[in-house]
Amino acid sequence: MASVKIILRKNKIDKAGNAPLYLRLIKDRKPRFISLGFKISPLEWDEDKQTVKKNHSNSARLNKFLSQKVADAQGQIADLETKNQSTSARKLKEAIKGKPMVNFFEYSYNRCEKQKHTLALSTYNNYKNYLKKFETFIGHREVMFDDITVTTLKNYAGYCSTTLGNNNTTINFSLKILNLMFKEAQREDLIPLNHFPFSKFNVKKSKSTKRYLNDEQFKALINLEVSNKAKAQVIKDMFIFSVFSGGLRFGDVIELKWNNYNAKEQKITKVIRKTNRQHSIRIGQKAIEILEKYKTEESKNGDIIFPFAKIDKEYFTNREHRAKLVQRAIALSGMYLTKMGKELELPFSLTFHISRHTFATRALNNGMRIEHVSKLMDHTDIGITQVYAKIVSSELDKAVDQYIN
Repeated sequence: MASVKIILRKNKIDKAGNAPLYLRLIKDRKPRFISLGFKISPLEWDEDKQTVKKNHSNSARLNKFLSQKVADAQGQIADLETKNQSTSARKLKEAIKGKPMVNFFEYSYNRCEKQKHTLALSTYNNYKNYLKKFETFIGHREVMFDDITVTTLKNYAGYCSTTLGNNNTTINFSLKILNLMFKEAQREDLIPLNHFPFSKFNVKKSKSTKRYLNDEQFKALINLEVSNKAKAQVIKDMFIFSVFSGGLRFGDVIELKWNNYNAKEQKITKVIRKTNRQHSIRIGQKAIEILEKYKTEESKNGDIIFPFAKIDKEYFTNREHRAKLVQRAIALSGMYLTKMGKELELPFSLTFHISRHTFATRALNNGMRIEHVSKLMDHTDIGITQVYAKIVSSELDKAVDQYIN
C-alpha cells in the first residue's frame, strides 16, 4: 500500500525564506513528489500535524485545500491498487497529476526515426547507438524523463568510464545525446523546463590534440616510396592533394569527378558532404600535378578522379550504401596510411584527416589570414579554425624558447 504525506521541502527555501509544499508518495520504498503550488515559511508549518499553523494569514483555506489533496490522492491510489497490485510509484504520481509522464526511450527513438531523412546517416546512427548504450546501462526501457536525475547521470558517467573504459570526450558525447533529447522534449512542452539534470552535472572535457605533419614530415611523406600496390599510391596522392586543396575531407576526395575540376580557373567546385553547401576552392600547383597523373584520353567529365573506391550510381542515390562504402574505404586508407606513418617514424598514427590539419597549420604558418583559412576549410564558425591558430602560436613559442635558451 502506498503512503501519502504533505511535506515542506526546506531544502528548496527561496530568497524570501519560504519553502514549497509537496505531496509525497511512497510505494515500494520509492518516493515521488508532486508540487502543490504553494510556499510558506517553515515557521508556519506544523510537521507533526501536517497542517499550516494559525500564524499564517490564510491557514484555514490552505489546510482545507491540503486535506482535499490528500483525500483525492488516497482515493486514486486505492482505485489503482485495487485494479493492479503492481502499480509503481511513478504510475501513481502520473495518475494523481492527471498528466501522462513521457517515456524517455520511446520519445528518443521515435524522434530519431522522424528525423532519419533530415539527419546525416552517420549522425542518425550515432544517436541510435548512444541511446542503445544508455539503455544497456539502465537495463530496460521503462524510464520516464522524471526518472533521470543527477544521480542517474553520475552513475552513467561512472559506468562509461570504469566498465566501458571510455575517455572524457566519449563520455561527454554520450551525455550530449541525452541532453539533446531533454531539450527537444522541453521544446515540445512534454516535460517541464525545471527538470534538467544536466545543469547540475558535467564531465570535465579532455584537451583535444590536433595532429598534423610539420614541413619536414610532410616533405618526407611526399618523397616516400610506397609499396607496389596501386591503392597505396592512390591514397598517398589523395592525402597530398587534400593538403594542397584546402584540406578537403576523405568523403569529398574519393567522389571527386572531373566535372568538379575547372582546369582553366584551377578550381575544385562541389557540394561538401558534411555541410551540404557548394564549395569552391582554387587548388595549388602540386594538387594540379597530382590530377594530371590521373587524367587520360579516355577520362570523361562524369568519371571519378581517384580510383580508390568503387563509386557507382547507387553511391549517389542510396545513402546507406554510400555510408558502408565510405566506411570500408576509410578502413582501407587507414591501413595504408598507418604503414606509411610507421615508415616515416611519426610519433602518432597517420590518418587521412591529418591532411586537413596539415593544410590549416601550413596555411597559417605561411601567413594566410585566419578568415581565409576558415573559408577554405568550409568551417561554419571561425572559432573552429582558431584552434589551429593556437597550435601555430604554441609552436612559435617553442621555437623562440629553443632559440633563446
